[in-house]
Formats: sequence, structure tokens, C-alpha cells
Amino acid sequence: MSELGPLLASGRDADIFVCGPGLVLRRTRHGRSLEREATLMRYVAAHGFPAPRVHDVRAGGAELIMERIDGPTMLDEIVRRPWTFRRNAARLAMLHQQLHEIPAPKWLDPLLEGGGSIVHLDLHPLNVILSPKGPVLLDWTNARSGVGEADVALTWLVLAVAELGETGIRAAVGAVVRRLFLRAFLGHFELARVRAVLPAVAAWKCEDRNMRPAEIAAMRRLSSTSPAR
Repeated sequence: MSELGPLLASGRDADIFVCGPGLVLRRTRHGRSLEREATLMRYVAAHGFPAPRVHDVRAGGAELIMERIDGPTMLDEIVRRPWTFRRNAARLAMLHQQLHEIPAPKWLDPLLEGGGSIVHLDLHPLNVILSPKGPVLLDWTNARSGVGEADVALTWLVLAVAELGETGIRAAVGAVVRRLFLRAFLGHFELARVRAVLPAVAAWKCEDRNMRPAEIAAMRRLSSTSPAR
């Protein structure tokens, strides 16, 4: 195995490093095992879903070596080229629909009351890389079995309330593009079915330690009113 290269990115509990030609290594900071995540990535890839190819799992599961996916995130693409929001909203909806058609394996933990589909629970523009071969979905840490509408509901909540740290004109423009993107994304689904699970999904997400107080408050307001557009 090649020597570990430069740090590429840092997430909530893991860091990603260059690890040889065409590979990256994801390492958890506190030894959390990535075996389940690797198994699920192999499973969805075998069903034709665009996830990074798993190369190896080592260090007791704390290190996952996988295919390096080059390209901008969908969020970066929308920020740089806001007029692409409609096309990218369709791409995001397509990923949801394609994933929810894959039957959940029996060993996957359920979300709420469960369901027959795989739900990613982090399927938003920051986790989608627009590679030369098409969009690829990263970060399978939260995936469970559930109903597809719950996954869409969570993406709705995240897109509506996530704090991006922008200010001034950039924040104002970003807010408009975000609303347009969210409207276009939701237009690909039966909204009444998504609304029906929104309160339960919001209550579940509000328990996430990574959520900021303002985001939690906004999420609770949204789930109690659930405006259509």
C-alpha cells in the first residue's frame, strides 16, 4: 500500500487522505468501525448505484480505502453556476429515486418504524460529487432502512435550514437560489406523502448532536407548518 498522502477533507468524525493512485483513505478519529459502511457501499454498487468503489477496510475497521472521485460537489456547482439549479435538483431527485428502489438488506438498522428501502439520510448537494462519469454519492454513515419519503423529507429539512455561514449579498443571493433549488427538487415527488413523515423525521434529526440550536429551531418550525412551496 502506498504511503499516506495529504489531507483532502475533514468531516464530523473522520478525515480523508490521498492514498495512492486513484484512492483515498477515510480514517475515523475515535476508532469507529467503517465495516458496515463499506459493506453497504459494496451492496448498492452491486445494484448499479453510483457509490465509490471500496478497495479495503483495515485498522480494525477504522480505515476505509476507496476510490477517489474527482469533481466539484453539487453545492460548489450551484454556487458557481446558479443557473444550473434546476438541472442539479433533477439530478438529486434522481439519486433519491434510484436509491429507494434498492431493497434494504436485513442487517441494516431501521429509521423510525423502518421500511423496505435504503435511505441515505444525508443525500444533499454537499455529499454529491459531479464526476466526469456522472454524480456519485458519498458519506454512507447514516444510512438505514426506511421509506423513501423519509429520505426526501430529511433532504427538505436540511436544504431549508442548514446554516452555510454566508453574509451580505452572497447570503441574499444564496437564499434565493436555495429556495428555487428546493422547490425544483420537491417538484419531483408526491409532496403530500413527504409532508406526512416530515414531523417524525424532524424530531429524529433534532436529536443530532451536530445540529446547531438555530437549525433545530428552524427545523421544528418548518415541520409544524410544512409549507408546500
